[in-house]
Amino acid sequence: MQKVFNELTQAFRKHDGVLSEKQYKDIVTQYTTLLEESDTIFILLQASGYPISQINDDTYALKTCFTPHEVQKYCVIDIETNGSKPGTSQVIEIGAVMIQGGEIVDRLETFVECAFLPEYISKITGIEPEDLIGAPSRKEALTQLRHFMQDAIFVAHNADFDYGFLNASFERFGLGNIGNPKLCTIELARRTFESERYGLAYLIDALEIKTATHHRAYSDALCAYHVMQKSLETIPAYVRTSDQLLQFSTSSKKERRIKKEEN
Repeated sequence: MQKVFNELTQAFRKHDGVLSEKQYKDIVTQYTTLLEESDTIFILLQASGYPISQINDDTYALKTCFTPHEVQKYCVIDIETNGSKPGTSQVIEIGAVMIQGGEIVDRLETFVECAFLPEYISKITGIEPEDLIGAPSRKEALTQLRHFMQDAIFVAHNADFDYGFLNASFERFGLGNIGNPKLCTIELARRTFESERYGLAYLIDALEIKTATHHRAYSDALCAYHVMQKSLETIPAYVRTSDQLLQFSTSSKKERRIKKEEN
Protein backbone atom coordinates (compact mmCIF):
# COMPACT_ATOMS: atom_id res chain seq x y z
CA MET A 1 0.00 0.00 0.00
CA GLN A 2 2.94 2.37 0.48
CA LYS A 3 3.24 2.67 -3.29
CA VAL A 4 -0.43 3.60 -3.48
CA PHE A 5 0.00 6.28 -0.79
CA ASN A 6 3.02 7.76 -2.58
CA GLU A 7 1.50 7.73 -6.06
CA LEU A 8 -1.78 9.20 -4.86
CA THR A 9 0.01 11.99 -3.01
CA GLN A 10 2.09 12.89 -6.06
CA ALA A 11 -1.03 12.93 -8.21
CA PHE A 12 -2.98 15.04 -5.72
CA ARG A 13 -0.14 17.56 -5.57
CA LYS A 14 0.01 17.71 -9.36
CA HIS A 15 -3.73 18.42 -9.57
CA ASP A 16 -4.11 20.96 -6.76
CA GLY A 17 -5.33 18.43 -4.22
CA VAL A 18 -8.24 17.00 -6.24
CA LEU A 19 -8.54 13.89 -8.43
CA SER A 20 -11.35 12.74 -10.67
CA GLU A 21 -12.83 9.29 -10.16
CA LYS A 22 -10.93 8.02 -13.21
CA GLN A 23 -7.60 9.44 -12.01
CA TYR A 24 -8.14 7.90 -8.58
CA LYS A 25 -9.16 4.49 -9.93
CA ASP A 26 -6.26 4.39 -12.40
CA ILE A 27 -3.79 4.77 -9.52
CA VAL A 28 -5.32 2.45 -6.96
CA THR A 29 -5.88 -0.34 -9.49
CA GLN A 30 -2.40 0.02 -10.99
CA TYR A 31 -0.43 0.07 -7.76
CA THR A 32 -2.30 -2.40 -5.60
CA THR A 33 -2.49 -6.16 -5.90
CA LEU A 34 -5.76 -6.22 -3.96
CA LEU A 35 -8.75 -7.72 -5.71
CA GLU A 36 -11.21 -5.38 -4.01
CA GLU A 37 -13.21 -2.72 -5.81
CA SER A 38 -11.81 0.82 -5.74
CA ASP A 39 -14.53 1.78 -3.25
CA THR A 40 -13.25 -0.88 -0.84
CA ILE A 41 -9.69 0.35 -1.34
CA PHE A 42 -10.93 3.84 -0.44
CA ILE A 43 -12.16 2.48 2.90
CA LEU A 44 -8.80 0.77 3.46
CA LEU A 45 -6.97 4.01 2.66
CA GLN A 46 -9.00 5.88 5.27
CA ALA A 47 -8.54 3.08 7.82
CA SER A 48 -4.78 3.27 7.32
CA GLY A 49 -4.76 6.98 8.22
CA TYR A 50 -4.32 8.30 4.68
CA PRO A 51 -6.13 11.70 4.70
CA ILE A 52 -8.31 11.16 1.64
CA SER A 53 -11.92 12.27 1.36
CA GLN A 54 -14.63 11.89 -1.26
CA ILE A 55 -16.22 15.20 -2.20
CA ASN A 56 -18.94 13.62 -4.33
CA ASP A 57 -19.44 10.48 -6.40
CA ASP A 58 -16.72 11.37 -8.88
CA THR A 59 -14.21 13.59 -7.02
CA TYR A 60 -11.59 12.83 -4.38
CA ALA A 61 -9.49 15.23 -2.30
CA LEU A 62 -6.36 15.08 -0.16
CA LYS A 63 -7.35 16.89 3.02
CA THR A 64 -3.84 18.11 3.86
CA CYS A 65 -3.84 20.17 0.65
CA PHE A 66 -6.69 22.29 2.01
CA THR A 67 -6.10 22.28 5.77
CA PRO A 68 -4.18 25.29 7.16
CA HIS A 69 -1.13 23.96 8.98
CA GLU A 70 -2.17 25.90 12.10
CA VAL A 71 -5.35 23.82 12.54
CA GLN A 72 -4.04 20.50 11.26
CA LYS A 73 -3.93 17.57 13.69
CA TYR A 74 -0.42 16.24 14.34
CA CYS A 75 0.31 13.03 16.21
CA VAL A 76 3.79 13.40 17.70
CA ILE A 77 5.13 9.93 18.47
CA ASP A 78 8.13 8.31 20.08
CA ILE A 79 8.80 4.65 20.73
CA GLU A 80 11.32 2.72 22.78
CA THR A 81 12.33 -0.71 21.50
CA ASN A 82 14.45 -3.63 22.68
CA GLY A 83 16.55 -3.52 19.51
CA SER A 84 17.00 -1.62 16.27
CA LYS A 85 15.45 -4.02 13.73
CA PRO A 86 11.70 -4.64 13.68
CA GLY A 87 12.24 -8.14 12.29
CA THR A 88 14.02 -9.29 15.44
CA SER A 89 12.98 -6.62 17.98
CA GLN A 90 9.78 -5.10 19.31
CA VAL A 91 8.28 -1.92 20.72
CA ILE A 92 8.46 -1.79 24.53
CA GLU A 93 7.00 1.68 25.13
CA ILE A 94 4.82 4.08 23.15
CA GLY A 95 4.36 7.77 23.84
CA ALA A 96 2.26 10.14 21.74
CA VAL A 97 0.61 13.54 21.94
CA MET A 98 -2.12 14.78 19.63
CA ILE A 99 -1.63 18.42 18.68
CA GLN A 100 -4.15 20.83 17.19
CA GLY A 101 -3.99 24.60 17.12
CA GLY A 102 -0.59 24.43 18.79
CA GLU A 103 -2.07 22.75 21.88
CA ILE A 104 -2.02 19.21 23.21
CA VAL A 105 -5.57 17.86 22.88
CA ASP A 106 -4.93 14.20 23.76
CA ARG A 107 -2.13 11.91 24.90
CA LEU A 108 -1.17 8.25 24.86
CA GLU A 109 1.42 6.52 27.03
CA THR A 110 1.85 2.79 27.50
CA PHE A 111 4.40 0.09 28.14
CA VAL A 112 4.22 -2.98 25.89
CA GLU A 113 4.51 -6.55 27.13
CA CYS A 114 7.94 -7.99 26.38
CA ALA A 115 9.66 -11.21 27.46
CA PHE A 116 13.22 -10.11 26.63
CA LEU A 117 14.77 -6.79 27.62
CA PRO A 118 18.55 -6.49 27.13
CA GLU A 119 20.43 -4.93 30.02
CA TYR A 120 21.86 -2.18 27.82
CA ILE A 121 18.32 -1.09 26.88
CA SER A 122 17.45 -0.83 30.58
CA LYS A 123 20.54 1.31 31.14
CA ILE A 124 19.62 3.64 28.27
CA THR A 125 15.93 3.98 29.02
CA GLY A 126 15.58 3.22 32.73
CA ILE A 127 12.86 0.70 31.81
CA GLU A 128 13.12 -2.50 33.84
CA PRO A 129 11.76 -5.96 32.89
CA GLU A 130 9.17 -5.80 35.68
CA ASP A 131 7.74 -2.61 34.10
CA LEU A 132 6.65 -4.68 31.11
CA ILE A 133 5.02 -7.53 33.00
CA GLY A 134 1.26 -7.35 32.61
CA ALA A 135 1.48 -4.47 30.11
CA PRO A 136 -0.75 -4.53 27.01
CA SER A 137 0.30 -7.06 24.39
CA ARG A 138 1.95 -5.81 21.22
CA LYS A 139 -1.25 -6.17 19.23
CA GLU A 140 -3.28 -4.39 21.92
CA ALA A 141 -0.81 -1.49 22.21
CA LEU A 142 -0.37 -1.10 18.45
CA THR A 143 -4.13 -1.22 17.89
CA GLN A 144 -4.53 1.48 20.55
CA LEU A 145 -1.97 3.63 18.72
CA ARG A 146 -3.67 3.01 15.35
CA HIS A 147 -6.97 4.31 16.73
CA PHE A 148 -5.23 7.22 18.46
CA MET A 149 -3.45 8.39 15.30
CA GLN A 150 -6.61 8.65 13.18
CA ASP A 151 -5.55 10.49 9.99
CA ALA A 152 -3.29 13.01 11.74
CA ILE A 153 0.14 13.80 10.37
CA PHE A 154 2.69 11.41 11.89
CA VAL A 155 5.43 13.47 13.55
CA ALA A 156 8.64 12.20 15.14
CA HIS A 157 12.26 13.17 15.69
CA ASN A 158 14.17 11.07 13.15
CA ALA A 159 10.78 9.99 11.86
CA ASP A 160 12.09 7.35 9.45
CA PHE A 161 12.99 5.08 12.35
CA ASP A 162 9.72 5.35 14.30
CA TYR A 163 7.60 5.26 11.13
CA GLY A 164 9.46 2.31 9.63
CA PHE A 165 9.55 0.30 12.87
CA LEU A 166 5.87 0.88 13.57
CA ASN A 167 4.87 0.21 9.97
CA ALA A 168 6.60 -3.18 10.08
CA SER A 169 5.01 -3.90 13.46
CA PHE A 170 1.55 -2.94 12.20
CA GLU A 171 1.94 -5.28 9.24
CA ARG A 172 3.06 -8.14 11.48
CA PHE A 173 -0.10 -7.90 13.56
CA GLY A 174 -2.54 -7.45 10.71
CA LEU A 175 -3.04 -3.71 11.13
CA GLY A 176 -1.96 -2.83 7.57
CA ASN A 177 0.42 -0.09 6.49
CA ILE A 178 0.63 3.39 7.98
CA GLY A 179 -0.92 5.82 5.53
CA ASN A 180 -0.54 8.93 7.68
CA PRO A 181 1.71 11.58 6.09
CA LYS A 182 5.11 11.78 7.78
CA LEU A 183 6.85 14.86 9.20
CA CYS A 184 10.36 14.68 10.69
CA THR A 185 11.17 17.33 13.30
CA ILE A 186 14.89 17.01 12.57
CA GLU A 187 14.34 17.91 8.92
CA LEU A 188 11.94 20.70 9.86
CA ALA A 189 14.35 22.11 12.44
CA ARG A 190 17.24 22.15 9.96
CA ARG A 191 15.18 24.37 7.69
CA THR A 192 13.94 26.78 10.34
CA PHE A 193 16.60 27.49 12.95
CA GLU A 194 20.36 27.26 13.41
CA SER A 195 21.84 24.71 15.79
CA GLU A 196 25.23 23.04 16.15
CA ARG A 197 23.46 19.67 16.23
CA TYR A 198 19.90 18.51 15.78
CA GLY A 199 19.78 15.37 17.90
CA LEU A 200 16.99 15.44 20.46
CA ALA A 201 19.30 15.30 23.48
CA TYR A 202 21.19 18.36 22.23
CA LEU A 203 18.04 20.31 21.38
CA ILE A 204 16.54 19.56 24.81
CA ASP A 205 19.45 21.49 26.33
CA ALA A 206 19.70 24.15 23.62
CA LEU A 207 15.99 24.97 23.76
CA GLU A 208 15.90 24.60 27.57
CA ILE A 209 13.07 22.06 27.51
CA LYS A 210 12.48 21.53 31.22
CA THR A 211 10.28 18.43 31.35
CA ALA A 212 12.58 16.06 29.49
CA THR A 213 13.49 12.54 30.56
CA HIS A 214 15.50 11.47 27.53
CA HIS A 215 14.93 7.98 26.09
CA ARG A 216 11.46 7.64 27.55
CA ALA A 217 8.75 7.55 24.93
CA TYR A 218 6.19 10.05 26.21
CA SER A 219 8.85 12.55 27.31
CA ASP A 220 10.65 12.36 23.97
CA ALA A 221 7.35 12.79 22.09
CA LEU A 222 6.67 15.87 24.19
CA CYS A 223 10.15 17.23 23.45
CA ALA A 224 9.68 16.62 19.71
CA TYR A 225 6.46 18.64 19.98
CA HIS A 226 8.43 21.54 21.51
CA VAL A 227 11.00 21.32 18.70
CA MET A 228 8.17 21.44 16.17
CA GLN A 229 6.66 24.50 17.88
CA LYS A 230 10.05 26.22 17.74
CA SER A 231 10.24 25.53 14.00
CA LEU A 232 6.75 26.84 13.34
CA GLU A 233 7.73 30.21 14.85
CA THR A 234 9.88 30.95 11.79
CA ILE A 235 8.06 29.06 9.05
CA PRO A 236 7.95 31.07 5.79
CA ALA A 237 4.73 32.90 4.98
CA TYR A 238 4.26 30.95 1.75
CA VAL A 239 3.74 27.75 3.78
CA ARG A 240 0.01 27.89 4.37
CA THR A 241 -1.40 24.37 4.22
CA SER A 242 -0.25 21.28 6.05
CA ASP A 243 0.77 19.68 2.75
CA GLN A 244 2.93 22.71 1.99
CA LEU A 245 4.51 22.23 5.42
CA LEU A 246 5.26 18.59 4.57
CA GLN A 247 6.86 19.60 1.28
CA PHE A 248 8.82 22.41 2.95
CA SER A 249 10.24 19.97 5.51
CA THR A 250 11.97 17.97 2.76
CA SER A 251 12.75 20.84 0.37
CA SER A 252 16.18 21.83 -0.92
CA LYS A 253 17.72 25.30 -0.51
CA LYS A 254 17.10 25.93 -4.21
CA GLU A 255 13.43 24.99 -3.91
CA ARG A 256 12.99 27.25 -0.88
CA ARG A 257 14.70 30.16 -2.64
CA ILE A 258 12.44 29.80 -5.68
CA LYS A 259 9.33 29.67 -3.46
CA LYS A 260 10.46 32.74 -1.59
CA GLU A 261 11.07 34.68 -4.81
CA GLU A 262 7.67 33.62 -6.18
CA ASN A 263 5.94 34.91 -3.07
